[in-house]
Amino acid sequence: MKELSFEVNGKPVKVMAEDHHRLIDVLRNGLGLTGTKEGCGEGECGACTVIVDGRAVNSCLYPAMEIEGKRVTTVEGLTEPDNRLSALQRAFVEEGGIQCGFCTPGMLMSARALLDENPDPDPQEIREKLMGNLCRCTGYTQIVESIQKAAEYERKK
Repeated sequence: MKELSFEVNGKPVKVMAEDHHRLIDVLRNGLGLTGTKEGCGEGECGACTVIVDGRAVNSCLYPAMEIEGKRVTTVEGLTEPDNRLSALQRAFVEEGGIQCGFCTPGMLMSARALLDENPDPDPQEIREKLMGNLCRCTGYTQIVESIQKAAEYERKK
């Protein structure tokens, strides 16, 4: 067991982890942040996407031992300080980007990383950035529209 120190959703944390643990294990089991979902466990579905130092990563593939000193944002970190939905979350609700909801945390995190990189992505760029996130319900149209609406909301801030 090794103690890991890093930042999650803007707060410093310390957690014990084994050499074989993945970031998703530390987040869900060590810190109780269960918004990050494990779908395939092989980096194919994107349900476990989180942001590490500004980059979207599959937490099911990310070795926990590599998180030392880094900054992690999970879906729980998207809400506003007063616990209101962020513009991105609100847009997903309004545009029907959420159906069964299993892929939603990963979609939101991939979308957040994209909007942080490009505040005005076109539909093709959105689709390209979401290629690692699978959804069985929406057909992606509502998700793309949700991200476009979120970008619009954020530009108006």
